[in-house]
Amino acid sequence: MALLGWILGLGIIIILPILLGIWVLLGLRVINEYERGVRFTLGRYSGAIGPGLTVVLPILQSWERVDIRTKTIDVPDQAAITKDNVTVTINAVLYYKVTDAKLAIIEVTDFMYATSQIAQTTLRDVVGSVSLDELLTKRDEVSSRIQKIVDKATDPWGIKVESVELKHIEVPKEMQRVMARQAEAERERRSVIIKSEGEVTAAQNLSDAARNLTKFPGALHLRTLQTINDLSSDKSNTVVYALPKEILLTFKKLSGGKI
Repeated sequence: MALLGWILGLGIIIILPILLGIWVLLGLRVINEYERGVRFTLGRYSGAIGPGLTVVLPILQSWERVDIRTKTIDVPDQAAITKDNVTVTINAVLYYKVTDAKLAIIEVTDFMYATSQIAQTTLRDVVGSVSLDELLTKRDEVSSRIQKIVDKATDPWGIKVESVELKHIEVPKEMQRVMARQAEAERERRSVIIKSEGEVTAAQNLSDAARNLTKFPGALHLRTLQTINDLSSDKSNTVVYALPKEILLTFKKLSGGKI
């Protein structure tokens, strides 16, 4: 009996460390650099696990793996009414990352789904607070407002919303036609303004030229000669030449005022 007891004791001493080693080996886990782990011991949070090799004891402990890389959420098409009562269909993409793995696991059931839902409701709310023109011309500002609101709402979950981008804004066809007519009218208005500004500039230049010609004697005569030179290349058979006033004045002086 003593020998049997001694053998059993020896077997336990040998087998127990082996079983213990196997138990520990079964709990080995490798965590990548872009991941973090959240460990629970008997159901209670017992710390975060960093990248590398770690041990999670089977039965006694459990853990959750969290990817901390930047991820995207495709916000599906949302029907929203702008401030000026125009119905638009809009979608967006949201970029976020997990900054606190503990909060992301403990504070919310599915942080990705929850973030997506908040993004959808916030998108509709923000679109409803701006007019259609603001939505189309100030997309960056609208995106920034959505990003700030969603980021603040998801902060208790350890989520950092890095940016929100509006991908597509679909306007009703009737409104598209109205916008096209408005754009055409705007182009015509600009064309008229540019043409009138050109006419004003041309009139000003003509006025300045006439003023300069009257200041310098003989200037008008030189201009007349230049015009005749330009006409010499024309194939027209008839050229009407107006005698400059300066020439008449010169003849008058030479004749002693008899002309």
